[in-house]
Amino acid sequence: MGSRVAVLAVAAALLVSGCHRGPAAPPPPPVPLVGKGFPPDAATARAELKGLRVEWGRNWETYERDAFGRYWSDDTDAVGGRNGCDTRDDVLRRDLAELREGDRNPCVVVSGVLHDPYTGKELPYSYRRASQIETDHVVALGAAWRAGAYAWTPARRLEYANDLDVLLAVDKQTNQDKGSRTADKWRPPRQAYWCEYARRYTGIKAKYALSVTPPEKTALEELLGTCPQ
Repeated sequence: MGSRVAVLAVAAALLVSGCHRGPAAPPPPPVPLVGKGFPPDAATARAELKGLRVEWGRNWETYERDAFGRYWSDDTDAVGGRNGCDTRDDVLRRDLAELREGDRNPCVVVSGVLHDPYTGKELPYSYRRASQIETDHVVALGAAWRAGAYAWTPARRLEYANDLDVLLAVDKQTNQDKGSRTADKWRPPRQAYWCEYARRYTGIKAKYALSVTPPEKTALEELLGTCPQ
C-alpha cells in the first residue's frame, strides 16, 4: 500500500511540475533556400563582373565529376545545407509552383509544376513518375573546374555542387544541350530570361571567386545589357 501511495505521489508531482512549465519552445526557423542578396541586381552584377579575374580556363583535362562529390549532400555549409532535406528536393521546393509536400516528410516533394526559366515550358512533376525536370548548375561543374575549382579542397567543391544559389530546376533536354558550356557558348533559348541568367551566372562567379575567359566576360556584358535600365 505504502509503495502505491509513493508512486501516486511522484506521478502527481510530475503532473504539477508539467502544468507549471512555460510555453513550448518555438520550432527553429527554416533554413533559407536562397542566399541573402542573391541573385544580385543588374547594377551589382555589372560591378561584380568588372572585378572578376580574366584568364583562359586551366586544367580542363583533369576534370572528373566525382571531384565534386558523387551524390547530393546536405552535409555542407552551402545555402540550404544541414536542413535535413535532400538538395534536389530543396531545389524543387523552391522552384515549383502548385507545390504539394509529403504529409509525413515535408522534405519530399509529391507534386508541382515547373515554369521552366530557360524555355518557358510548363513541366508537371510527380514523385511517382519520371519527369522532364533536371537540376542544373548554372555555372556547370566542368566550367567551374576550369575557372579555379581545380585548386579547391574536396569540401569546397562539395559545397559548390550543393549550393542552392548555384542550382536551378530546368527542362531536362535543355539542360543536357547546355552541358558544361559557358555563357559565350550557350544562353537560354528564352530571351526574356537572359538578364536574370547573367545576373545569376555572374553572382556565382563572384561568390566563388571564379575567373572568366575574355569571350565569357564579353557575353555576360551583352546579356546584362538586356536588363531593364
